[in-house]
Amino acid sequence: MIQRLNRWLERQWVTPAFGALLLGGLALFFFGAAVNSMSGWLYVMTGIIVALLLVGALTPARMIRGLVMTRLPIRPVSVGDVLTLELELSNPSQTPRALITLKDHLPPGLAQQAPPPHVIADLPTQTQNRYVRKIIPTRRGIYHWEKVTLRTAAPLGLFWCQRAWSVPATAVVYPIVLPLQACPLLDQLGQETSQRWVDRQYQRQLATEGLTRSLRPYRWGDALRLVHWRTSARYGELRVRELDALSGGMAVMVSLDVSGAWLPDEFEQAVMAAAAIYFYARKQNIPVELSLGDVEHLINETAILRALAAIQPQPQRPQSPPPIQTPILWLTTNPTSLSQLSPSSSWLLWPGPHQVEGINNLPMNQLTPGRLINPGLPLQPQLERQLDNAWVSSL
Repeated sequence: MIQRLNRWLERQWVTPAFGALLLGGLALFFFGAAVNSMSGWLYVMTGIIVALLLVGALTPARMIRGLVMTRLPIRPVSVGDVLTLELELSNPSQTPRALITLKDHLPPGLAQQAPPPHVIADLPTQTQNRYVRKIIPTRRGIYHWEKVTLRTAAPLGLFWCQRAWSVPATAVVYPIVLPLQACPLLDQLGQETSQRWVDRQYQRQLATEGLTRSLRPYRWGDALRLVHWRTSARYGELRVRELDALSGGMAVMVSLDVSGAWLPDEFEQAVMAAAAIYFYARKQNIPVELSLGDVEHLINETAILRALAAIQPQPQRPQSPPPIQTPILWLTTNPTSLSQLSPSSSWLLWPGPHQVEGINNLPMNQLTPGRLINPGLPLQPQLERQLDNAWVSSL
């Protein structure tokens, strides 16, 4: 209760430090001695101590009053990358400020790496102080917070004062996108569509003028066979042919089953798999769509990464494979949903600890091609492993 009272006093007014309590005790001692002895100098000492306590109690709140707090935009990053947080504290008044600590109250997902409070030794008039902290997020998500506190006991260090600022912040942490070199499950979906993809790749390799839609500046990684040398000589820089995307039929849908009893680590692996397979398909120019529960038909890359960062399992929401005839790559932890897939579909199954019996009862000879994922093994080699039969297990 004493600690809660101290925190409340510090946020609403001030709370005394040890030095203030000591001086208060001395003031009472001198005042009692002055009353008993009627000595003037003891009254003077008491008055001086009381004046110091008043100054120490009134100045801390004025030290942080009138300051302006601004948060700079936070750039989205992926898991394992450096997330940079920047705050700018400005002093627009004509009074210099000093000895202030700044603390940014991060949300629980990021608070595991919460940095120590930032100490501002001196903040002259009409100046700014930049607070920059770098943390490495370990889990994807969209994090929201707004509380920033300033705390000071300046100038005498007798009383602590703390005030909160509302500075809204949003940090987006994308899942890791694995650089897949192959994905047999995706490559074999839909025989007719796959053949059209092969034909398109062959025509792109031939790269005749009739397939050229426009010319753009060369980017690192572009094939030299796509360079338009005549235009490059005219402009003095490399120009690359941008080819028309040939229709490959209906798009493959990568669908993540958000229902079911997902384990946290397995669901994170499923999100990573969905991201890796989707961007692998984009890299291979395979028509692909992404379905994440209620969120479907995402096209913009930024919107896709943001949706992947925000998606969470919804055990109370029933979900089954989309009832469409297009090829589906179904990512799930529910083995009973595999029998509902269309013949041209595939699946990835994360077998939770309570799904073993359901897996053993599956009609393996009637299932479409798929793979069991072992959460204890690296994900990328399991996605790149070649298929040798209709039922492929990594366990």
